[in-house]
Amino acid sequence: MEKKKRLFGTDGIRGVANIEPMTAETALKLGRAVAYVFKKGSRRHKIVIGKDTRLSGYMLESAMMAGICSMGVDVMIVGPLPTPGIAFIASSMRADAGVVISASHNPYQDNGIKFFSRDGLKLPDEVELEIERFIFENQEDPSHRPTASEVGKAYRIDDAVGRYVVFAKNSFPKELTLNGLKIVVDCANGATYRVAPEALYELGADVVPIGVNPDGENINKGCGSLYPESLKEEVMRSGADIGIALDGDGDRCILVDERGEVVDGDHVMAICATAMLREGTLKGNTLVATVMSNSGLDEALKRAGGRVVRTRVGDRYVVEEMLRGGYNLGGEQSGHIVFLDHTTTGDGVITALQVLAIMVRSGKPLSELAAVMTSYPQVLLNVRVTKKPDLDGLPAVRDTLEKIRRRLKDRGRAFIRYSGTEPLARITVEGENMDEIKGMAEELAGVVREELG
Repeated sequence: MEKKKRLFGTDGIRGVANIEPMTAETALKLGRAVAYVFKKGSRRHKIVIGKDTRLSGYMLESAMMAGICSMGVDVMIVGPLPTPGIAFIASSMRADAGVVISASHNPYQDNGIKFFSRDGLKLPDEVELEIERFIFENQEDPSHRPTASEVGKAYRIDDAVGRYVVFAKNSFPKELTLNGLKIVVDCANGATYRVAPEALYELGADVVPIGVNPDGENINKGCGSLYPESLKEEVMRSGADIGIALDGDGDRCILVDERGEVVDGDHVMAICATAMLREGTLKGNTLVATVMSNSGLDEALKRAGGRVVRTRVGDRYVVEEMLRGGYNLGGEQSGHIVFLDHTTTGDGVITALQVLAIMVRSGKPLSELAAVMTSYPQVLLNVRVTKKPDLDGLPAVRDTLEKIRRRLKDRGRAFIRYSGTEPLARITVEGENMDEIKGMAEELAGVVREELG
């Protein structure tokens, strides 16, 4: 039987800062555990730590640093930097691992911790379980207490921002520029507040930055990829060609076209995948997406001569399938999109640059490019739950779901899954008629609420 993880969810560990598991005490233990797991061989070891702009980042960063150093491993501190930037720095600096202190798109009172291996990839389940074993079973072994000169030291990487900007710009075709394009970029008062405007400006764009004044408490607050309303307003007010909405840690990207319409992750993947199919650069003629992506994405790829392979929700599962199948493009409806030719994880800045390159090459506005895909109506409902048992073991939920699937037949989809980071059951119903699927979703939500609320 698969062993259940006690700390890790679908994207690291997450919760309210200063309440377990997001306490300084647990962060210190995690620092010791990750140092132990990645400390192989007799050479000097080092781990990179970066964060977003949350107030609690200082507390957790200091605790992680103390834990890692207490195991005889050095720490490289990069400060606020996008999640993909930390993965890049860890790989380019030949570090043993990278640590990201961020709760991504969550409000500022939350925080999280996630890890990357030395090759810039998120950790597989078995490594996360090994980290947990050290915390709960092996923490106090005297051999894990180096002394004197064997204790680790910490130092700051002062040019991390510049390194990442160059890295991101290298994903943009060298023969192209952004001259003549007006771009509004919403950095969610998060980790991209310096790097995103700088990268776009250096490529020649007329940049209108918003959400670039972090104060420790305003990350994701009415801005960024979850709240594109202010971006839409600024695009229309300034007459911009495109709006770019990033999330708190910079691994998501949602776009707004020149008409003020939101272009979600599915449409971004459709734009990029069909362009790559035309150029012959989409490996295996395959796009990897999750079960959350709209069926319209499958149809867009099929028309263009490609196909979609689906995984469970979570960008690390997308990347695992990409590596397994030798594919180079994958992502999620939420805007986590991975271009393995350029980076190892979801990167909002690089995603935006790929779409901008297609706009420049084609001479077409974003609204025209996004028309490559037509979405089926889709209803997403979140139901707060107090427990997360196997849904197949709940007859009322299972039977209602099957009844709705029979009604939809081959004209839509319905499924339920638990959030990996919050106490929520997420209900998705997709079909041809919005009123019909809304009723189905509400029916399912009522049953789930009764069983698990």
